[in-house]
Amino acid sequence: MNKSAVLQAWQGHSKCLHCNVRKLALFADLNQNDFDLIHQPITEFDYDAGEVIYAMTDTPDYVYTIRSGLVKLVHDLANGTYRIVRILKQGDVAGIEALNGTAYLQNAVTLLPTSVCRIPVTEIERLNRESPRITKQLTARWYQAVSDADIWLSELTSGHSRRRIASFLLHLDDNKQAEQFYIPTREDIGAILGITTETASRIIAEFRRNGWISIDGSKANINRSFLQELVLSY
Repeated sequence: MNKSAVLQAWQGHSKCLHCNVRKLALFADLNQNDFDLIHQPITEFDYDAGEVIYAMTDTPDYVYTIRSGLVKLVHDLANGTYRIVRILKQGDVAGIEALNGTAYLQNAVTLLPTSVCRIPVTEIERLNRESPRITKQLTARWYQAVSDADIWLSELTSGHSRRRIASFLLHLDDNKQAEQFYIPTREDIGAILGITTETASRIIAEFRRNGWISIDGSKANINRSFLQELVLSY
């Protein structure tokens, strides 16, 4: 991220109060009195695709709300490979583990051009002490993180490779924000599902031949009924 990517840091929080994605984000329930409790600036950043928002080795001083775009959470393995444990979309929170005083569990890397708000942990802690409204959203975000992790473990990393890919494509379609959804690279699909890049490429090619998925660049559409039948057949 270069210097020009920093849009602004603001001391008054009227911008956050009137943000058009706030209803999806961590501050959804806050009012003006709550924002008056915030002392440090909440900074908005723009990232190009493929940039690192934070790394596992960074000091966990901030939590990030995704304003637009997509972010992959990447866990580096000791053997030099990596696994993608979640994909975050608009309104999701990245780095929420920092609120527990622990290091970041993954690297957060953008898949698309992405805009985020960087929120100091100290300000969330202050709100949690002084306002009851942030507690509901914090609980909801923790639950969402656990629920998503459970889905990824139970549905996307077990069973036959064809079933994993079909389940993953259905998951992407369920969470799409437009007519088409973003489909990761074959390497990333392998890192998400615990299969090789070659296996991911072969099965995606098979699905395309069968007419179960159509791909235009990084965008895709699927035939849900056929993929649902495939998932149920395993």
